[in-house]
Amino acid sequence: METSPGNVGGAIQASLGGRYALALFELARDAKTIDAVESSLANVRDALAQSEDFRTLTSSPMVSRGAAVKAVSAVADELGVDATTKSFLGVLAENHRLGALPKIIKAFRTLAAQHRGEIAAEVTSAHPLTDEQVIELKHQLRQRVGREVSVDLSVDPSLLGGLVVRVGSQMIDSSIKTRLNTLAHAMKG
Repeated sequence: METSPGNVGGAIQASLGGRYALALFELARDAKTIDAVESSLANVRDALAQSEDFRTLTSSPMVSRGAAVKAVSAVADELGVDATTKSFLGVLAENHRLGALPKIIKAFRTLAAQHRGEIAAEVTSAHPLTDEQVIELKHQLRQRVGREVSVDLSVDPSLLGGLVVRVGSQMIDSSIKTRLNTLAHAMKG
């Protein structure tokens, strides 16, 4: 089941990051490289999470356009991203829009999931999940929402344990941090 970009909803198209994501999605769809671009964007997202220098490059207004283009091209080569994503990163650098990368990546994942007939879920856990845990989580979410679910995993040690799952506008928070905060609040009252 394919979803056309016209059916993805106004929310993605309304934001600057969403418009860039939609443009990238359309390029990837036409080139039949959605999976490669999605994988490359996951590598870029991971690099943003792990590298202070890369985050500074993408967010600092002090980095000149030329320096940003050269640096992002070098990072793209280092990460081994596909040609479409590398070119796209160059366009973002040229337009001083690298700061929108996290929102663009999130919107692209949503578009790709919708294209595959899936629902995208954001899952935050206190510790990295094993492959078996991810499979079981997808199974549980599929039963709950009635469709295939693609998961975007992230780790936040401050949760202490449990998960926070966002599917569309719905949030399931089973983190120990939230339970402790709820208990502490109840004890005060």
